[in-house]
Amino acid sequence: MKKFFIGSIIVFSVLALLGVGGAVGLYMWASKDLPGFKNITDYKPALVTTVYTRDGDVLGYFYRQKRFLVKLADMPDYLPKAFLAAEDAQFYRHDGVDPMAIFRAMLKNMKSGHIKQGGSTITQQVIKRLLLTPEKSYKRKIKEAILAYRLELYLTKAEILTIYLNQIYLGAGAYGVEAASRTYFGKHVQDLTLAESAIIAGLLPAPSRYDPYKHMEAALIRQRYVLGQMVECGWITPEQEKAALDEKIVLKSIADPSWQNGPYYLEEVRRWAVEKYGEDTVYEGGLHIYTPCDLHHQVAAEGALKRGLEESTRRRGWHGPLETLTRDQYDTFLTEEAVSEGSLAPGEWFKVLVTEVNKLGAKVRIGTYKGYISVATMHWCRTPDIKKATDEVPSIKDATLVVKPGDVVWAEVAEEPHSDKDHPDVWQLKLQQRPIVEGAIVSMEPDSGNVVALSGGYSFARSQFNRATQAKRQPGSAFKPIVYSAAFDSGLTPATVMLDAPIVYTDYSTDKVWKPENFENVFYGPTILRTALVKSRNLVTIRVAQKIGLDKIIERGQALGLKAEFRKDLSMALGSAEVTLLNLCQAYSAFARGGTIVEPRLILRVTSAWGDELFNSEPEVKDAISPQTAYIMAGLMKQVVQDGTGWRARVLQRPVAGKTGTSNDERDAWFMGYTPYLLTGVYVGFDDHRAMGKWETGSRAASSIWVDYRKLVEAEYPSQDFPQPSGITMVRIDGKNGLLAGPNTEESYFLPFKTGTEPTEVSTGASSLEGEKTQGEDLFKQIF
Repeated sequence: MKKFFIGSIIVFSVLALLGVGGAVGLYMWASKDLPGFKNITDYKPALVTTVYTRDGDVLGYFYRQKRFLVKLADMPDYLPKAFLAAEDAQFYRHDGVDPMAIFRAMLKNMKSGHIKQGGSTITQQVIKRLLLTPEKSYKRKIKEAILAYRLELYLTKAEILTIYLNQIYLGAGAYGVEAASRTYFGKHVQDLTLAESAIIAGLLPAPSRYDPYKHMEAALIRQRYVLGQMVECGWITPEQEKAALDEKIVLKSIADPSWQNGPYYLEEVRRWAVEKYGEDTVYEGGLHIYTPCDLHHQVAAEGALKRGLEESTRRRGWHGPLETLTRDQYDTFLTEEAVSEGSLAPGEWFKVLVTEVNKLGAKVRIGTYKGYISVATMHWCRTPDIKKATDEVPSIKDATLVVKPGDVVWAEVAEEPHSDKDHPDVWQLKLQQRPIVEGAIVSMEPDSGNVVALSGGYSFARSQFNRATQAKRQPGSAFKPIVYSAAFDSGLTPATVMLDAPIVYTDYSTDKVWKPENFENVFYGPTILRTALVKSRNLVTIRVAQKIGLDKIIERGQALGLKAEFRKDLSMALGSAEVTLLNLCQAYSAFARGGTIVEPRLILRVTSAWGDELFNSEPEVKDAISPQTAYIMAGLMKQVVQDGTGWRARVLQRPVAGKTGTSNDERDAWFMGYTPYLLTGVYVGFDDHRAMGKWETGSRAASSIWVDYRKLVEAEYPSQDFPQPSGITMVRIDGKNGLLAGPNTEESYFLPFKTGTEPTEVSTGASSLEGEKTQGEDLFKQIF
């Protein structure tokens, strides 16, 4: 270092001896290969892209360097002054280089024998950070000085200072003053106090050495220096200095919410943004992306999906322990899984080690803490049997049949420890298991297409595959409203009677026989279409498809925006064409919106780091079906909830329309439910398409999740019914023969019809298809 200082003196001495001619020559030598100013005058630092919810909360960040752009006008006046006082008090008086400051620094450094004070101006620091290398050489210092002088001809002082305050590294991964403010004080830069501003300004020479989290005393010494310099410059009074020094420094960091709430939603936003703007722009461009995600809805939806999948997995019995340890592995496991007492809150899950078991329960260890799992919490741990319903398998009443010493299992904290003679100071736990079955939930407002909540699985940490947008699965009976909407535009009505009787098809190219059945394996004879949809009768639906033709069903599905590969076979009418949950929500939006479909929206608008608008979305709406057909479908699907497989949604005590769906062997379970203000779809199934087990249907596995979520958010909306369009006539009909309800009618329904298609004949109470019913029964006897 001494050689550098001595060299500096020699340079100044030589310059003095050479005079003007020598200085010009030196200038020409140093300025031969100077870089241009494009990188500075078109300042584009690596900035954080921020994703916002519709209420302005932060959903997450994308970045390579944690830097947020903030304008000088948005900083408190004393923050830039704190940096100027500490680094370059003459900033507004020099032209990029301060010769006196360089000379003073040189003398002080020579006197101390090491670098104690720098002489670079803020303009020079900007040049060094953005254009030059950090090497210590005479040539680099001269270039720095020349470029600093030139830069001040191109940019204003305010522009240079703005670049500087956004560019500097201030420790703990924070680049720029806004990131530092969030990192050290948990607030935005405009909310910093004078005392806090001085702490941040004091970080600059050595951020790790003056880190207040690790070295508060050193940070306070630097704070005192900065405040003293501000007083000396006349920018604050001694009284302000004293008040700042007396202020208690409270450290706090704004937590990064990224991938905490709404990780699947955030990932969809990230994928969209990368496709549209490129990865570099997304991770360095400082974009502001505004979404319609509502955190209240999002948290409610994620919680409902998790609880529903956990309940579903318990209905299928015990998977077994996560692993079984030998005794010499106990200590290592307990050390690795150590927990603090503060984290042992009711409802939290932990991996625990079983140490003793008897018939009544199991003693376990949670790190250094003791726990107990009663056999009463193991009642569900039956041997899995997909062919039997839960209530057909006896409950577990002996804990030794479930776990053994050395087993590692999941357990949920039930309650805090209490002292009793059997289990003193022991945490009471419940046996749990993470589900293998997966699912998804999407909730959107049909008037705008705004997706307020989306979750594509049980755990984003476990699997980033988004089952809401990427998994194509068979919707089963959730596809039937598409079939019936086409039927009602092809001359059929809710009162049309069709036969529910066996059907057998032979594929002569493969010699395979297809015998579709109703879920209950029962045939009901003549059935009105209203009941066929409400009760989800497969055989009637197939006859409807035969009558109107598969082409009309395919055309309807495509008109509703479904992006499925429709095969021209009758199984398609029962929902064999695979779709994503988000896509099916789009199709159902026609029923909720009165006939038009709306594209689901996850992005509302995007602005640049400087606030320029880059993207602004408007609802994309297309005509799909008539308002009359949409209203009829809403009316029938309200009856699915009131009188059919969607009965769980009745708990909301509001007008709700919906349809369950279950594919063959309970591989996929769906519930699509909607009101005029909110449309929500739920899907449940294994990723490997295995069967979920008896009765794991859309009604049980999916609609329970739907209800759990909607109960938490329904209060946000006033109760609304679907508005009745013109061209609709409401008529009460006989539920058995589809005629106008008469005095002898035992079962009747108040149904919507397109005006002019409603029944005109009054029922006498007899079925209009007795002959067909007999024919159907005879056919049933022949086949079975």
